[in-house]
Amino acid sequence: MPRADQLTAPAHDDAVPASLPPAPQRGAPQRARRGPDSWKGALAKIVLLGLVDALAVYICIALFLSHSWAVFGIAAAVTLLINWTYLRPGGLPAKYLAPGVLFLAVFQVFVVVFSGYIAFTNYGDGHNSTKEDAVASILTSSQKRVPDSPAYRTSVVTKDGAYYLLVTDPSGTAEIGGTGKKLEPAPGAVKDSTGKAKSLDGYQTLALADLVAHQQDVLGLVVPVSDNPGDGTLRTQDGSNAYIFRSSMVYDRAADTLTDNDTGTVYRDSGQGDFVSPSGEKLATGWKIDVGFKNFVTAFTDPGLRGPLLAVTAWTFTFAIASVLLTFALGLFLAITFNRADLKGRRVYRIIMILPYAFPAFLSGLVWAGLLNPEFGFINNALLGGAHIGWLTDPVLAKVSVLVVNLWLGFPYMFLVCTGALQSLPEDVDEAARMDGASPWRIFRSIKLPLLLVSTAPLLISSFAFNFNNFNVIYMLTNGGPRFADTTRDIGATDILITLVYKSAFGVGTGRDYGLASALAIIIFIIRRDRLGDQLQADQGPRGRELT
Repeated sequence: MPRADQLTAPAHDDAVPASLPPAPQRGAPQRARRGPDSWKGALAKIVLLGLVDALAVYICIALFLSHSWAVFGIAAAVTLLINWTYLRPGGLPAKYLAPGVLFLAVFQVFVVVFSGYIAFTNYGDGHNSTKEDAVASILTSSQKRVPDSPAYRTSVVTKDGAYYLLVTDPSGTAEIGGTGKKLEPAPGAVKDSTGKAKSLDGYQTLALADLVAHQQDVLGLVVPVSDNPGDGTLRTQDGSNAYIFRSSMVYDRAADTLTDNDTGTVYRDSGQGDFVSPSGEKLATGWKIDVGFKNFVTAFTDPGLRGPLLAVTAWTFTFAIASVLLTFALGLFLAITFNRADLKGRRVYRIIMILPYAFPAFLSGLVWAGLLNPEFGFINNALLGGAHIGWLTDPVLAKVSVLVVNLWLGFPYMFLVCTGALQSLPEDVDEAARMDGASPWRIFRSIKLPLLLVSTAPLLISSFAFNFNNFNVIYMLTNGGPRFADTTRDIGATDILITLVYKSAFGVGTGRDYGLASALAIIIFIIRRDRLGDQLQADQGPRGRELT
């Protein structure tokens, strides 16, 4: 009779089938269970990392030589992190996520952070570099020819697309220099019978025809005589003789002042990134400094910007909301009209309906600008019998024109959306409502429209966000005009916030002011986010509050 342990213990063959692989030993390395990398994968990793490291080393060297210590430190840290991520064993998710995170940081996070930083500076025309560069630019721009300057016999030469002056000084020494590159000896220069240097190995000498063809480049050559800006520069007017030019301004580094020798006026650092005379006259060239919240204060306190900014903000909301309502109403009406099953040629009509959606918005804006031209436009001359109606010059008519053109561009999108939504609605609900005696209007108002809004509400919100920044239609059709009369800035009745930012940033009317434009962009972001948050909460209830 078998013992009890023999009765309860299963047979070895039944407990562990022979087909199952042996369990891995506890503590076995993960790499052993994964298997070694193939030689192809290792080679690809080495090649790709080598290319990345080569580019990174080149960038780091350039940053080190330019003394950009902060950026140099970030670049070096990122390079080490990339190598650690891809050379260490394991960490497979990080190896897939690293490229996406890097590009996100460079092309989005950095751009947003840098734009935010610019909003707190005076960066713009005349304030786009350092103080040292500004002083050098002022000294160079105020140079005049020295009356008793000796003539430097000159040949104009070129190399790699750049132009240089090959000069022979009064002592007979050949020297060469270019814009931003001081004169240096040219011992290998070939001279003619008069002792004038004519050519130099590695450079091509310009003939008379070439001098005429590149006259602007030759006249623009400003060659420093030495490292000291006070020694002046060499310039040529005819390509055969160069003369010394010196600045009428003198910079006193100890006192940090610029003195105009012709007038005796002393310009001092105003603390606002420019040199100012006692009478308040500013020199044209300044430098970039941090100004704190000055740009934000300017947006709401500058008389030339405050009033127009409020009007532009109100019109921006009006334009965005009206565009959404009008395009949705017309698109829904046409979708219902052409959704009848018994309508002949329904496909042809639908194709015609979406044609405006196929044209680029900027091109359509230019075409409509021609059609609405008060003097030569097709609408006034052909359709209205030569009437003179200022569609784009009257403030009210210009706003109406913008809305009509945007309606023409936007209704096909809503037509497609509403057509798809209508076709997805259940037909038995309509049949039940008709059997209960509901009128077509009651069916639409109480059944179809609520069901349509459930699926189209997110698209209406995105359409509002799009029209809030609809740059193409405004700029191509009216250029923001007609211009307000109570401001010196180029701001008009149909400008929206994004066109106002563009004009501030790219100098339309008052010069480039990137700091103010960045501040306005941040204000737009705050306004737009709050408005979209309110719409999400209103349209989607608790879910909208969760999204915001």
